[in-house]
Amino acid sequence: MTLRFNKTAPIVAVLDGQGGGIGAAVIKEIRREFQESLEIWALGANSTATETMMRARANRGATGENAIKVCLAKVDALVAPMAVGWANSMMGEISPAIAEAVMGADVAKIFIPLSQEKVILAGFQSEPLPHLVAKAVEILKSLR
Repeated sequence: MTLRFNKTAPIVAVLDGQGGGIGAAVIKEIRREFQESLEIWALGANSTATETMMRARANRGATGENAIKVCLAKVDALVAPMAVGWANSMMGEISPAIAEAVMGADVAKIFIPLSQEKVILAGFQSEPLPHLVAKAVEILKSLR
């Protein structure tokens, strides 16, 4: 899969909810690896998540269902915890409309397999967040 490079710099959306800690860790690693060669949009299911991701050096930030739906139509790739594709996950922060927008977006989706939901991934080996984030960024690099 390749990214659509129809602009100066590709745009990668990082979507998170709750406190935005996973998204912030992802943004920091993307910045470390790519510097300023791509634009990062922080998409938060709530304002706390957006603010946390903005402090991690995202270029732009947007909060809420409609902003997420609109922005997903404009980005080249999405990096997020896998639960963003599940309606009512993250203690209800991921609405059915957000989950539908995520799964229907015509972009490369890199999901980090962490969840507080009662979901078990058969065959998945649990790893610490920094290892999963590093793997996600390696996948993002391979899309270029």
